[in-house]
Amino acid sequence: MEYILLLVGFILLIKGADFFVEGSSSLAGILKVPSVIIGLTIVAMGTSAPEASVSINAALAGSNDIAISNVVGSNIFNGLVVVGICAFLHSFMPHGEILKRDMPLNILVTFVLCLMFLDGSLSRMEGAVLLLGMIVYLGFMIYSARKNREEGEPGKILSLPRSLLYIAGGLAAVIFGGDLVVDKACIIATNFGVSQNFIGLTIIAIGTSLPELVTSIVATKKGDSGLALGNAIGSNLFNILFILGMSAVISPLHVLGESVIDTVLLLGSAILLFVFARTGRRMTRSEGAACVLLYVAYTAYLFVR
Repeated sequence: MEYILLLVGFILLIKGADFFVEGSSSLAGILKVPSVIIGLTIVAMGTSAPEASVSINAALAGSNDIAISNVVGSNIFNGLVVVGICAFLHSFMPHGEILKRDMPLNILVTFVLCLMFLDGSLSRMEGAVLLLGMIVYLGFMIYSARKNREEGEPGKILSLPRSLLYIAGGLAAVIFGGDLVVDKACIIATNFGVSQNFIGLTIIAIGTSLPELVTSIVATKKGDSGLALGNAIGSNLFNILFILGMSAVISPLHVLGESVIDTVLLLGSAILLFVFARTGRRMTRSEGAACVLLYVAYTAYLFVR
């Protein structure tokens, strides 16, 4: 039964992402803003809902390890696998604003998180600073959306009610499908004797990132690379600033030495992604393949650690 429900979860993810992307792209056309803005905000926060649910609930339950490892693991997956697979499927030219603003900001925020982790904890005050950063970022994105209204490219536009229905229904299917996949994958992994620590850093992190993966792949196949890359980078910023910030405000988080190492590796992957995106102003298929292979190597490292 677990295998059947796992399959149902994947189907909900794929079809939900299809509707979600179509509704989001249509909303960008209606609002007359670039789809990358929608990707960095509405789509990024929507597809990060599973991470928010897992980490905040873990913080409430006092499970600090899961709250931190879920976010760090998901961000590594987003940067290396989500963007890597999209580039491998179809090389793309990153949006100029993402290169100049969001990718450097992602590196800066990850570096700040590394510094916060060095003392072995993430305090309520540090969590509040992260939440403040999220408010400032969202405020700037709203300002940017208003400023760039004339740059919006409509594409295929649905009616506003239908667009919102596609977004809400698609997101619900994506989140429910993601939860189903995570739950059943954890049961199957436990039956095979895999440790809880490994499950938290891989299966839960990957499972909660499936919405980002499927949504970005669907967006790339529809030719909307701006929404795809914006979704991945926006999700990473949201995961650190809001999810870890909120989790720490709820309950100060104890940081393991292994989590510090993983966060340093996350910083390295963010820098590498930025370098790949800047070389030739294009993410090539070979660079995408390199990202995915690096994630495979990281998973092997977790397995033997």
